[in-house]
Amino acid sequence: MTDPLSEVVRLLQPTAVFANIISGKGNWAVRYSAFGQPGFCIVLDGSCLLTVDGCEPITISAGDFVLLPTTPAFTISSFSPALPVYLDPHQVADEQVAGGNSELRYGEQGGTPDMRSLGGSFLFNCSDPGLLVSLLPRVVHVQGSTRLGQLVQMVGEESAGQKPGCEFVLSRLVELLLVEAMRSTVAGSAPPGLLRGLGDERLAPVLKQMHGRIGHPWTIGQLAKIAALSRSAFFERFIRMVGVAPMEYLLMWRMEVAKELLRINDLAVSVIAEQVGYGSTSAFSVAFSRHVGLPPSQYALSCQNR
Repeated sequence: MTDPLSEVVRLLQPTAVFANIISGKGNWAVRYSAFGQPGFCIVLDGSCLLTVDGCEPITISAGDFVLLPTTPAFTISSFSPALPVYLDPHQVADEQVAGGNSELRYGEQGGTPDMRSLGGSFLFNCSDPGLLVSLLPRVVHVQGSTRLGQLVQMVGEESAGQKPGCEFVLSRLVELLLVEAMRSTVAGSAPPGLLRGLGDERLAPVLKQMHGRIGHPWTIGQLAKIAALSRSAFFERFIRMVGVAPMEYLLMWRMEVAKELLRINDLAVSVIAEQVGYGSTSAFSVAFSRHVGLPPSQYALSCQNR
């Protein structure tokens, strides 16, 4: 049976578009303006204070992983007040892509830093990066995870070593970090969406069936039976936990899978329509056009021209 969490990561196809080491000693502060794209921070050594606009300040320490799905403006600093250095994350990203991974040091320049972190942003090779935003809370802070700690250590070593194949290895490690971040929110602070649904014992088997048999002509009655709930109770619970009605959720995933097939395969539209649960090409084309804004053939052509 298809694992919905794995399917999300597969559809997103995350890579680390850039990452750089930030270290600080003494009293220091760095203020980043809003970036708008998913960003992450991995604390390699020591600890510091992270203040994301609109959220309470949090202490982040060695082994912690922070994911900001939309990366609003934030400040990273020592625990003592300091005048912040202001940075534009877009400019930092451009410099890192052009010039490699140089360490950015703040506060006292000499001696062993009080904190070292690896910060960067995700690039998603998919047409709908908003999918991640819909699944996760504003700030994901994972701590105390042995598995995550091991991944963090590997990311730090790989980023510092810059060995042959570094980009490939980092992209795979980023995928694993993203999965761990999602797992941490399944039963915790996830907003209504797939992750919250997977944390519900009645809805988890339903979601797995919907993902595993996407082409099946599902009905509310069939899905409610899998959940061992009445139709009305299932419908209300699904909306409350996942944020949309069951058939609307199924439509969304069918369209995501269809978009991927149109991007990467040379399949006929009629074949794709059948794979995602449509009995006729015309019905699929109407649904796809309404959901995506382009007919399937035009969407496939636009992907080829990118």
